Amino acid sequence: MRIASVVLDIPTQSLDREYSYRIPDGLDDCAVGCAVLVPFGRRACVGFVMDIAEDNACDKSITLKDIQQVLSHSYFNDLGARCARFLAQRYIAPLSSCVRLFTPPGGVPRMVRVDRTWEVVQPATHEVDDRWVSRLPEADEFTPRKTAVKQKAVLEALKAGDLRVADLTAEYGSVNAVLTALEKKGVIRVERRRRMRQDTVHSDVFKPTGTRHALTDDQARALETINHAYQQQSGKTVLLDGVTGSGKTEVYLCAIETVLQQGRSAIVLVPEISLTPQTVARFRGRFGDTVAVLHSRMSNGERFDQWDMIRSGEARVVVGARSALFAPLANIGMIIIDEEHESSYKQDQAPRYVSRDVAQWMVEQQNATLVLGSATPSIEALYQARYNPNWSLAVMNSRANGKPLPPITVVDMGKEFGSGNRRMFSRTLQTALFQALQRKEKAVLLLNQRGFAQFLLCRECGYVPMCTSCSTSLTYHEKGAKLVCHHCGYERPVPAVCPECGSPYLRRFGAGTQRVESELCNLLEGHDCEIVRMDADTTSHKGDHQRLLERFAQADAAVLLGTQMIAKGLDFDDVTLVGVINADTMLCLPDFRSSERTFDLIEQVAGRCGRAHLAGHVIVQTYKATDTSIRAAAHYDRDTFLSYELDLRKDLNYPPYVRLANILLWGRSEDSVVQASHALYREIKACLGEAHKQSWQLFAPTPCVLSRLRGVWRYHILLKAPLDDGSIDEVLAPYFRKRKTIEDVNVAIDIDPISLL
Repeated sequence: MRIASVVLDIPTQSLDREYSYRIPDGLDDCAVGCAVLVPFGRRACVGFVMDIAEDNACDKSITLKDIQQVLSHSYFNDLGARCARFLAQRYIAPLSSCVRLFTPPGGVPRMVRVDRTWEVVQPATHEVDDRWVSRLPEADEFTPRKTAVKQKAVLEALKAGDLRVADLTAEYGSVNAVLTALEKKGVIRVERRRRMRQDTVHSDVFKPTGTRHALTDDQARALETINHAYQQQSGKTVLLDGVTGSGKTEVYLCAIETVLQQGRSAIVLVPEISLTPQTVARFRGRFGDTVAVLHSRMSNGERFDQWDMIRSGEARVVVGARSALFAPLANIGMIIIDEEHESSYKQDQAPRYVSRDVAQWMVEQQNATLVLGSATPSIEALYQARYNPNWSLAVMNSRANGKPLPPITVVDMGKEFGSGNRRMFSRTLQTALFQALQRKEKAVLLLNQRGFAQFLLCRECGYVPMCTSCSTSLTYHEKGAKLVCHHCGYERPVPAVCPECGSPYLRRFGAGTQRVESELCNLLEGHDCEIVRMDADTTSHKGDHQRLLERFAQADAAVLLGTQMIAKGLDFDDVTLVGVINADTMLCLPDFRSSERTFDLIEQVAGRCGRAHLAGHVIVQTYKATDTSIRAAAHYDRDTFLSYELDLRKDLNYPPYVRLANILLWGRSEDSVVQASHALYREIKACLGEAHKQSWQLFAPTPCVLSRLRGVWRYHILLKAPLDDGSIDEVLAPYFRKRKTIEDVNVAIDIDPISLL
């Protein structure tokens, strides 16, 4: 007799554990990773098998219930089950939610209530089979009757090859009776074949050339570092620090070739927004049909087919967004995370995992290699590469084509405003735009719109009201006309004039892409050029990214206006100008990563121009021209920025010197949220114990930057823990696992948050 450990597919805190069930005789197909039907209380539930043990490993005095039915094949193996447990422990997340990461999109059985009873509903997404018709050799000897016109037509059509029944029906009308008659006579064969649903959008613009260039010296050294780490088979991590255009993708492709030659497989993660046709074309051009693609713009059916293709072993290279990390790929030899600094690698719902840390766990378990690539590596990754002996650093300082990085000009918009220019485009940017379009070249304009907090900015001198103790900007609150620090709670009234220069032009900052597009159209009126806008509105439908990029690529002279989605992953030879409309939006957010993100953004978007034979130029508009991050980015001076930022974070106790936990509370009643947050603060403080109270920092509850969202009030509690003084999850998990739900107030804990907004 075998015993199965089952986690119920019910994301409820009170049921968040594994339950033991007996596997009755006859259920030989019950294995780790299967969905099963089990009795629980007075009803039946769907669960997932996490482990199987023999009877002698269990307590004989306990009477176990039987698994009633196996509902699916295995979705994951023992490694997947261990990874789900790791995620649940490290991020204090429901185990059932972690298990769900390993299941096919839309392809899991579920329980629904029908007329006071619970019933199993089979998944809506599953395999699709088409009926195909093949002509047999016997057809050559067969002569239909003169009146059997459709039989003749079908047999004639099949001479060209096998056809789907659907195609024959579209051409000749209903053919079922005809096919049945011909099949009985033994002249055709009708069979079902699996149809793979694929994106129907095709492109002639982004087809790979198939040309393989010789590696540069930088590329060869980087590949040698990666191969050396891979050969050690010990879970090593390589940080590939390469400037934009240095050829990191070619290094990835060469490294994967080595992995495939040794019979292993690889996962390549790219930021969701960088999953452009260009990226996929590069990998499919090199590895063909062995590449599977997983991302959120695909339909459930397409994602299911790609997932199933991976599970069957047909695919050995998986390219996708962060969820591709949990694809059912066997014998993983390498995981590559491109643009590793991107915030999209952090899951914003439970389990709130960090892709880099989960990938590290995976490669250590499988003796594989993790490659983190970026032109602007995260400060945490650079810190690890410097001090962690299990990490290696590979640097690529030059572009693959030998061309220099484009010069960056910083324009002080305060001076522009003072000299009478009221447009959102500086005179320098206007002139550069006109010149580029006259030469029939292309320009990319980035509207830095990630910032949503309303902060004040003086248009005369660039002054932004800051907190006196937190080195972050104060957030504007319309209610009460006050400025508030969302870290320590400091607040002050909104000044009538700028405290620095006395100017009355103290305004809330920000502009949308539609407004910028309108002003751009007015500015370029009379110029023969295409204006393409890419933002959340224009890319909301499937295929929009590709359609807009094709439109931009095919135009003679064009301007691509967009948000952060255009800052990386684009490679057009005729882009010679990049303009950053407002570099300050993100810089002035009350978040400790604001400076890093501003530096990264400027460096990344600068790499979109001057990538081929045409020289490029970058213009950055800002009200804070003397800020360290902007000055360092303008000179590609990473060392200066890193030295300044690391000193600041060390003084203020921020990563990479500590680990963070952000505890979020939200509800419809602000009073209830405030009371619950202070009660929770006291309980966590008591939970820490005397030893941790000396070295850990627990901050009192404060409103989130978006303190009210869709009628819900939001507060948070911040915890800072030293790297060498225990683990946050080990200390807090016991408390949060047994904590009872607070009435009308929701609570979530975010371990290693990427943002504190």
